[in-house]
Amino acid sequence: MTQSHLQRVTRSDVAREAGTSVAVVSYVINNGPRPVAEATRQRVLQAIEKTGYRPNGIARALASGSTQTYGLVAPDISNPFIASMAHALQREAFADGKVLLLGDAGDNSGRERELINNMLHRQVDGLIYTSVDRHPHIGLIQQSGTPCVMLDRVDPGLNVSVIQVDEQLAAWQATRHLISHGYREIGIICGPREMLNTQDRIRGWQRALEEAALSINPAWIFATNYTRAGGYEATKRMLRGSVPRALFATNELQALGCLRALAEQGLGVPQDVALVCFNATEESAYNVPSLTAVRQPVDKMARAAIDMLKSWDGEVRRVEFDFYLRVGESCGCQGYEVRPEEG
Repeated sequence: MTQSHLQRVTRSDVAREAGTSVAVVSYVINNGPRPVAEATRQRVLQAIEKTGYRPNGIARALASGSTQTYGLVAPDISNPFIASMAHALQREAFADGKVLLLGDAGDNSGRERELINNMLHRQVDGLIYTSVDRHPHIGLIQQSGTPCVMLDRVDPGLNVSVIQVDEQLAAWQATRHLISHGYREIGIICGPREMLNTQDRIRGWQRALEEAALSINPAWIFATNYTRAGGYEATKRMLRGSVPRALFATNELQALGCLRALAEQGLGVPQDVALVCFNATEESAYNVPSLTAVRQPVDKMARAAIDMLKSWDGEVRRVEFDFYLRVGESCGCQGYEVRPEEG
């Protein structure tokens, strides 16, 4: 390959090919500020195509004050629910003419802060953010003046825009569904106890039991990671003691790990242990048995997040979406039918 092919094509190269000035090339690329005769404009466009010129995005960003990018900082992209949200956000950002930069914190708060700094240094036009433990680095973002939308419930005192569902209410509804089947011994596989979302989901589970005058057995609270391995390990621990008749798993991955551990011991779902979960994706519909699960309207939430950034005026907004319980077979219900994604 020759040296000329290794060098970046510049506007000067385009101007030379088109037989015009660099300023005229700039007017064509930027559609102004001065008009260009149509014949000259066509020569410049043909020269751009022939030379393979690509505008310098960084330079254009500095000139326009916009990088045409949004940033997404998420706790763990390997989580199917978070991946489905990222996919929906990417689609909505693209429709808005933006590129979505993805930062995966790997469930590490320190790494989360580094990713936020990296996004801010890249001068993203807006940041969409779900914190690892709901103790977000909001001050860092607000100091930069970058528009930000949180995809989680946070302390109202943080003064940040939020898109969310009521996780405590969702946990209550999932547990109430188990109670409606007549189950009286109901345990919970939850996330790490120090995480705020875990605390919300435990409170919802507790509230449902208390309202039904059912006992809360501390030995049936199995804290673990929000992973398949976590659900598997928690269920193995459960099987070493007394086994509740039903379980609420606080995310889909934990429920899948639970199913594996129960199957290894020859226990059927829902025959021996009924199961419902939170934050499910389409994967729950195709599992055997299909999982009864709380679903969030991911597409609508993604659309709202991008709209917030697009129309940003500095005003704090909090939008709460309705969740829904998609009934499967794991709770004991019958006649389940696989349906397309509901957005």
